[in-house]
Amino acid sequence: MTILSKIILPVLITLLAISANAQNLSKKERTEVIAAISQQLNDNYVFPDVAKKMTTYIKKRQKKGHYKKITDTQEFSNVLTEDLLSVSHDKHIRVIFNPEGIARQNLAVTPEDQEKLQQRRTAMMQKGNFGFKEVKILDGNIGYLDLRNFVSASIGSETAVAAMNFLNNSDAIIIDLRKNGGGDPTMIQLISSYLFDDEPVHLNNFYWRPTDLNTQTWTLPYVPGKRSPETPVYVLTSSYTFSAAEEFSYNLKNLERATLVGETTGGGAHPGSTVNATDRFQVWVPSGRAINPITNTNWEGTGVSPHVAVKQEHALTTAHLKALEVLFNATDDKQQKLFYKWSLDGLKAKSINLDLDEDLLKSYVGKYGPRVISIENKTLFYQREGGRKFTLKAISENEFILEGLSSFRIKFESNGKNISALIGKNENGRTTRNLKE
Repeated sequence: MTILSKIILPVLITLLAISANAQNLSKKERTEVIAAISQQLNDNYVFPDVAKKMTTYIKKRQKKGHYKKITDTQEFSNVLTEDLLSVSHDKHIRVIFNPEGIARQNLAVTPEDQEKLQQRRTAMMQKGNFGFKEVKILDGNIGYLDLRNFVSASIGSETAVAAMNFLNNSDAIIIDLRKNGGGDPTMIQLISSYLFDDEPVHLNNFYWRPTDLNTQTWTLPYVPGKRSPETPVYVLTSSYTFSAAEEFSYNLKNLERATLVGETTGGGAHPGSTVNATDRFQVWVPSGRAINPITNTNWEGTGVSPHVAVKQEHALTTAHLKALEVLFNATDDKQQKLFYKWSLDGLKAKSINLDLDEDLLKSYVGKYGPRVISIENKTLFYQREGGRKFTLKAISENEFILEGLSSFRIKFESNGKNISALIGKNENGRTTRNLKE
């Protein structure tokens, strides 16, 4: 047997044994789990009086036999979580059945083992690009970041720096947190630093019960690349947006640095961590609370309300439209106005459906020099010299966008009786005109 086999085999045997007995829950283990969770909450939960109420409640339920018929470990975790929530209403609290994870932690006894465990966790986060799902430029030079998680800046900073520098040349920035369940405040600090100048800005305060200490977070005096302190920012939220994602939203809202668009967030403002209660069960214990330096409170239980309330599925289009409208109204430059108006019209066309008369649509069909307009199932199509065929979508009765080609549009001209010409309109203002044959 090789040295590697001698190391791996005991680990596999341990994990397989845990898996085989995963559903076996004895009376003794139920008692041990409740006692261990109660101890963790009483020692560390941010509000000692609430911790006492929670632990008293689950022990009372245990004494009355509320848990005695539960033999499924996952059901036991869920029921305990529900009972703790019914007292605390703290959405961060949860009981977790995780014997494999606990076993891996317990087996990582040396510094080398700990390093390998951390590398494994980092590799898993890397598979998700450290939470940075998508970064791109929308029509009208609007930057867009889809951020699914705030990982620690110690492992995700390179990706964050690349994303924020990519967005630097955009005229407005949309940060999408609709599917973001939280994470680490160091990433909040890093991303926020790109949205202010180099003068430190006070973001948040925290009180930690285990150490009885208060801490502060501020923007960083230095970040790699360029900052975007004057660029309008829009943050998209949903009811799923939670914890650190809520802090980011709440901070920027109260600093008047961003416009929030979407739904009221989940309502979890008590940071903490997952701790091992037994060798098979863990509990997520909120051990601190956020104290915003402007409001002197937080969003616990209430969530963060948006400036513009819309269903989460409409938040991106709403924010995109609002950003373009603000930019259009803020400039006196005719070329810039034309640029933003072009994107505004195109975005509005995508969000509405003009039902044009079929006879009117048929009147547009024909050949216009190298351009051909055809109709299929009440839908117009555009094609140039045997090239790609584009579906046309109406902006008005006689003007259309090409789906899949945002930089070009067409408009039909009439001589009073019949359609006489097709005008090709380019994003830069250039036009071409072809007579109908």
